[in-house]
Amino acid sequence: MLNIKNLSVSLEGKKLLKDINVKVKQGERHLLQGANGSGKTTLAQTVAGNPDYKVDKGKITFEKRDITAMPVDERARVGIFLGAQHVPEIPGLSTTSFLKHSLNAHNSKMTAGGFFTALTAARERLSIPESWLGRSINVGFSGGERKRLMFLHLLLLKPKLAILDEPDSGTDAETQKLFADVIREMSCFPPPWGDSAARESGKGGGTGTTFLIISHQEGFTRMFSPTAITTLSGGEVMI
Repeated sequence: MLNIKNLSVSLEGKKLLKDINVKVKQGERHLLQGANGSGKTTLAQTVAGNPDYKVDKGKITFEKRDITAMPVDERARVGIFLGAQHVPEIPGLSTTSFLKHSLNAHNSKMTAGGFFTALTAARERLSIPESWLGRSINVGFSGGERKRLMFLHLLLLKPKLAILDEPDSGTDAETQKLFADVIREMSCFPPPWGDSAARESGKGGGTGTTFLIISHQEGFTRMFSPTAITTLSGGEVMI
């Protein structure tokens, strides 16, 4: 699904990645690991299309399509989701409005009734209070609560590829188990919850979400059971 070939990346003139080669197969729960500063977040941001990171050489293909120069919004629309390590605040925009606009931007065929059915199922799966939905995006929320809202967005979009940068950071053991369970569930299709809403959304393809997950915590990685592992060190892949 994702093929990163001979990729070298720099930020403000500093080389951060050198000759990276990584393949992520459809349906994998692919763990990207390494010490702090090894280049994991740089790789995640580059695949997602962050323009701050300059591709000096190499190529990124997604479903056999060259996306190396594709803008970030187009990458999102073809099915690439980034769950950033530090989730930003968006004052004045409610969670519900944000999720509605996001689905519309992805050309979702979901009706208004289908949206609220899917939203309720996803919210309940993540134990998110209904009162959160009317509040501004992430304003006044703790780090763990922000991660739950990020997972809410993920559950509704059901992207082809989800890149999660330390989804376990700032969360307790119970929340980490919840996230790991959801990741495993999303690797299958349809998931064991919200099936009718999934069918209404027009995404009944028979494949689940593929994951590229950054994590430092062995306990969390054991819980989501990675099916493939890539280790970075000093901006290079360790063989």
